Amino acid sequence: MTDLLENLIIHPEADFRRAGSDLLSGVLSQIHLTGDGIDTRSLSASDRLELEADAAHICIVTKGTLHIDSEDQPLQSLEAGDLALLPRRATELRLVAGAEPATILVCRFWFDPESLRSMIFALPRCIHIHQADSAGWLEGIVHFLLAEANDTQPGAALMISRIIDLVVIRALRTWVHLGHSSGWLGGLTDARIARALKAIHEQPMQRWTIESLAAIAGMSRSSFSARFAALVGSSPLRYHNEWRLGLARDMLTKRSARVGEVGLSIGYESEAAFSRAYKALFGHSPRDETRAT
Repeated sequence: MTDLLENLIIHPEADFRRAGSDLLSGVLSQIHLTGDGIDTRSLSASDRLELEADAAHICIVTKGTLHIDSEDQPLQSLEAGDLALLPRRATELRLVAGAEPATILVCRFWFDPESLRSMIFALPRCIHIHQADSAGWLEGIVHFLLAEANDTQPGAALMISRIIDLVVIRALRTWVHLGHSSGWLGGLTDARIARALKAIHEQPMQRWTIESLAAIAGMSRSSFSARFAALVGSSPLRYHNEWRLGLARDMLTKRSARVGEVGLSIGYESEAAFSRAYKALFGHSPRDETRAT
């Protein structure tokens, strides 16, 4: 099982060298996606926008207003020129047109199996980029998206996938630059916190303490804990535990592995303890993951 874990651990040094020490590029290089659809939806006032349940989506409002809300997120209103990146299940959100008819450009994509789902899970359900914050890049990309959507020439499918990939990366980069990001993306905005995140990602089985992580960050224990929580959205040790469980989830869905062996490989001393922690985070037992594959 050591090899199994080793295959899933990010080794940032190699990626960061290729990306010119750009931490964000290094992490995003671990996420791969395939885009396969672009279409324009016309909604009447108060109509609901229906999206495919198991896909991720980009929604760009070209006319009117689109309201997005969920049980645990405040209402967000997208105006013409705004973008919403929806990296997870669309069924968790309610998307409804405003008081006037709306036109939405919808891009559908899937994260490829080799992407670490731990990273995707850490993203919010909706990332909203306002037109004023897109610095003009979105308008140009929309032009290409619309052109490729109506193109039947050979290679159109590849063009669509590549453009959607570009939009996702550009949206995430904008979100980080604006300081709105949380999770591992939020932590990358601070070089000291990024060093601690890198250590956690490289050595998930290490029995990290606040003191050891603070030393890596070059900060006092209290300053490190406060800064980490403010940027990442959880305490350092909770993040470490959730990262380990995310790795375990990838192991269970990608390979035939026993639940007890996976738990042991990420540092749990018993299958029961691992199963309890897993269910507390994901809402179902680790055995359910093996049955689904």
